[in-house]
Amino acid sequence: MEVLDRAPTVSPDGRAVVFTLSIRGREVKGVMARDALEKCFWLPRGADDTRTLKAFANGRIRIMAVAQRKLLARADERLSLTVNDFVAR
Repeated sequence: MEVLDRAPTVSPDGRAVVFTLSIRGREVKGVMARDALEKCFWLPRGADDTRTLKAFANGRIRIMAVAQRKLLARADERLSLTVNDFVAR
């Protein structure tokens, strides 16, 4: 899996970070819930877009690992990462 050159962005409503990655020769758009960044990656509530993207970048290795596992398990579903994807079970 490789992340494409497109930089992640904060969604227009501010409730998620949108990113694109490439896996097995296809591009996949992923969405990471802001709530997950707040609860699992130390993003302060009310943080601006710059801080939100920094929190995403700081957690990038873990986020991409979870995204890859989720895509391999459910390749036909939309890639949406939530708190539940990062909570130890």
